[in-house]
Amino acid sequence: MKIIPLSEGSFTIDGSKKFVPFEENTDDLQSRPVGSLLVEVQPFVVVTSKDVLLLDTGLGFKDRATGEMQLHKNLKAAGVDPASITKVLMSHLHKDHAGGVADATDPRKLSFPQATYYVREDELKFAFEKGTPSYLPDELELLRQSSQVVLLDQEEGTIDGYIHYQLTGAHSPYHQVLRMEDGAEVIFFGADDAPQLQQMKHRFVAKYDYDGKKAMELRRKWWEEGAAAGWTFLFYHDVRTPVYAG
Repeated sequence: MKIIPLSEGSFTIDGSKKFVPFEENTDDLQSRPVGSLLVEVQPFVVVTSKDVLLLDTGLGFKDRATGEMQLHKNLKAAGVDPASITKVLMSHLHKDHAGGVADATDPRKLSFPQATYYVREDELKFAFEKGTPSYLPDELELLRQSSQVVLLDQEEGTIDGYIHYQLTGAHSPYHQVLRMEDGAEVIFFGADDAPQLQQMKHRFVAKYDYDGKKAMELRRKWWEEGAAAGWTFLFYHDVRTPVYAG
């Protein structure tokens, strides 16, 4: 399988839930509000023998110079035609993962109108109950209306025989993780349950997780299982190591 990280840049985030761009060469993390976290925002494309998969959809920003959706621009720069995406797999619907569900140039349309979107039914319902600032209900409305959306209602299951999803309820109440198996190759996408390489290596409870202890134990379990089986891990919020092959 071919993996293509689609970095949208580095940001700091604090209790306001606002993602503020951060330039490592010029910005000072200490000047940001107390408790600010430095994160990358990085969807992934995985090209398999069956599909061109997009894992989460980023912030949904537009390029300031051209007005083009940044996600589409990044795909083209990586040599991927946005129209070639066959499946969009959503780990959860927080705005930094699902901001690009709708096309930034025309919010009435899905950003990939030719693809099938896979979304947890309970997560979609919760997004409308919870609302802002973590979720963007106006944009997510498209997911409730479109015939291109498949709502997953099982705690775990398999899509097309090789994409495995599992509800964890760790980072958020209805967060899910994804594991793709193509032949002997296994790619694991933990999204915000397993956002950075260092979090896999060190045991700690993150205060921003819905169930921090569960997230910590799951990371330990996945790390050990992946090391034994040679998984490739994808880290959505890792500034330095988006892809790690165990």
